[in-house]
Amino acid sequence: MNGDALWLRARIIRAIRGFFWDRGFLEVETPLLIPANAPEEYIDPIPTLPWQLQTSPELCMKRLLCRGHKRLFQISHCWRAEERGQKHLSEFTMLEWYRADSDYNALVTDCEELLRQVATACLSDAPVYRYNRTIVDPFVPWAKISVQETFLRFSNTTAWDCLEKGIYEEILTEVIEPALAVFPVPVILYDYPAELAALSRLKPGQPELAERFELYLAGLELANGFSELNDAAEQRKRFEEANRSRVKDGRCALPLPERFLDELDEMPPSAGIAMGIDRLVMLAAGAESIDEVVAFTPEQL
Repeated sequence: MNGDALWLRARIIRAIRGFFWDRGFLEVETPLLIPANAPEEYIDPIPTLPWQLQTSPELCMKRLLCRGHKRLFQISHCWRAEERGQKHLSEFTMLEWYRADSDYNALVTDCEELLRQVATACLSDAPVYRYNRTIVDPFVPWAKISVQETFLRFSNTTAWDCLEKGIYEEILTEVIEPALAVFPVPVILYDYPAELAALSRLKPGQPELAERFELYLAGLELANGFSELNDAAEQRKRFEEANRSRVKDGRCALPLPERFLDELDEMPPSAGIAMGIDRLVMLAAGAESIDEVVAFTPEQL
């Protein structure tokens, strides 16, 4: 990373903190070493036996929601095993924020306002984001497209058909994301199939859909947010299903976060989101690789 990128990264983190402090969010720090992460099919934690490094601060932050806190944010390091590439690091920086008494629509508004504030505060000469020769303007109306509409439009098939055939991720990365890469505005990809709900609640009246969205800029996934599931029994079933899928794919089953599950029924209707800080800095700097926006890569240590 060059000095200019280091300064830009610092300014962006300062702007993020100011954004949430100005809106009455409590900044929190939660433990990085935890007994169990949320079991997910394709995310492997890094073990530090007998516990694990966090893949996300979400479980502890949601427990704080259960205890009465209404608005929370955190900028934290996270770890995921075997993630390394042009857009990935095994150790990376995550921004997460949560709103009680809200749903995923409030998070979309937060994203719009946050990206505009960061652009104004940190990119005053040209308040736009760049990636792979695409310029993205956050100040014009954002594109909002459902997952089903996106698959029909760009792959001529349904998301459910791809899930059934086991090619959903392949079509997403090889067809959908390149199609989104040419959009000159941020894209909200929303209403995921219920099979991909993970920790999100299902949509009232449309149980085949999850109230989940992902934010893309120039085809680069920047954030994943959803209305939170607060039914402990249902969440346990999903964790157990994720573990069955892991074992089927040759991965080990993961321990369940029992204390999180013990408290989950106390969580009010809420919404939460995770945004990659390193990727946001990439977009602000117009960088092609995540290596350009961190102080050290793993290979330099």
